[in-house]
Amino acid sequence: MTYCIAMRLKEGLLFASDTRTNAGVDQIASFRKMHLFQKAGERCFALLTSGNLATSQYLINRLQQQIADNEEANLLAAHSLFDAAELVGDLVKSIIAQTAAGQQNAGVDFGCHVLFGGQIQGAPPSLFHIYPEGNFIEATEDTPYLQIGESKYGKPILDRIIRFDTSLDHATKCALISFDSTMHSNLSVGMPLDIATYRCDSLELSSKRIQENDEYFQRLRNAWSSGIRLLFDDLP
Repeated sequence: MTYCIAMRLKEGLLFASDTRTNAGVDQIASFRKMHLFQKAGERCFALLTSGNLATSQYLINRLQQQIADNEEANLLAAHSLFDAAELVGDLVKSIIAQTAAGQQNAGVDFGCHVLFGGQIQGAPPSLFHIYPEGNFIEATEDTPYLQIGESKYGKPILDRIIRFDTSLDHATKCALISFDSTMHSNLSVGMPLDIATYRCDSLELSSKRIQENDEYFQRLRNAWSSGIRLLFDDLP
């Protein structure tokens, strides 16, 4: 399992993902779930995946191959974010259909969910949740964040804090607390974490990997835990 968050805010976009993949208690490994596609000064995209690892890796490799081969349909040639999301959705759908052919009774879920967002020069930033069926929904001012994977444990803090006008700094802090809450309750989500932020019209994504011993993350999670206990003790 995994956990990924993406937000579309007034200041820009935020993407966060863990790296844990497991298929049982003795099959735990780390794989990158966040992938960036950029063309300096023109466009930049972030893509987060959850679900079947083979499907998501096939998807990323195929997207990269399309760009390398300069195919007519590729992310760096899409006319709009909607067209780019449609390209990803069609590819997800075809990969799942191709992989699952003849294996209907194997009991394997080949599904893959994708959070995809970014900006193309001359158009506003956009963010989409792409489903295994290839269709997708778009984040709005009323619903500024999207989640995939093991989302339920980290959702309450997002619901209470995140609004469209929340700053990127506050959103990053909230995302990290959401991950800490999730990791406390579910072993299928784990470190390290990948964070990427994007400021509107900059056309450049900034990313960072947060390790278990990251000083700021440790201070944040300790302060959050102790703050909750103090607040609970003060409740009537």
